Amino acid sequence: MATEQGRDYACKDEEIPVTCDYAHFSFKRDLADFKAYSPKFDDEYDSNFGKCIDDAHELVAPESETIELKASTTRLYAVYDGLRDPINRLEGYLQLAEKKLNISPDDFGIKVLRKGIRKKDAEGVLDSLHLINRNVNTYKSTLVEMGLNDNLINRFVSDAEAVSREKKFQYEIVTNRRKIVQENLFVLNNLNKLLVEILRVGKILYSDSDIAKTKEYTFSELKKRVRHDVLTKSEKLLKEKKQELKTA
Repeated sequence: MATEQGRDYACKDEEIPVTCDYAHFSFKRDLADFKAYSPKFDDEYDSNFGKCIDDAHELVAPESETIELKASTTRLYAVYDGLRDPINRLEGYLQLAEKKLNISPDDFGIKVLRKGIRKKDAEGVLDSLHLINRNVNTYKSTLVEMGLNDNLINRFVSDAEAVSREKKFQYEIVTNRRKIVQENLFVLNNLNKLLVEILRVGKILYSDSDIAKTKEYTFSELKKRVRHDVLTKSEKLLKEKKQELKTA
């Protein structure tokens, strides 16, 4: 039985090509210095490094799968946004039936559903939809007396099915991609070897003369930059989404 290949790098798979993008920018800028240090660092080396980075990007996040995941996320967000009016209506029926049911909207599952929608938490949304559907089934006769109709009942059922379907779709893509990455770790490990070599020589060239450049050739500094940029991008998207909700 084949032994599972290990990772030669201390970061997430998807961070390796992005880290190398930053290192490649510095390397191309300083290529003359690298060439002066060793003939190994020629234009072919530069070109090969770029190709290896592209191959790594395609391995960890193929464009076709990225498009599919974005489309799935868009469909999920559409379900979340479309739930706002049905939630308000159901809450209204619960308030009308409060004395008969003796159950609050929060206990019914509405509060956690709104929280899941706000956080874009598919797992939380699905769990709360299941809770709401069970409660609707339990208290259906009384809620129907207050005006609850089949269209609204079926809406929560169909939305739960939609969220479950998208979660399964995304899970299959991510799981399959992890398997493919594991089977092709040599691509990332080979890229990491080039990265380590460039960073090592970069430090030799600039450690005593240029502090700023030395940081650009330090793996821990590059990893921090990658994670900071990813976090900044996520915060920006969250801020944009909150603004959309305010104006909706």
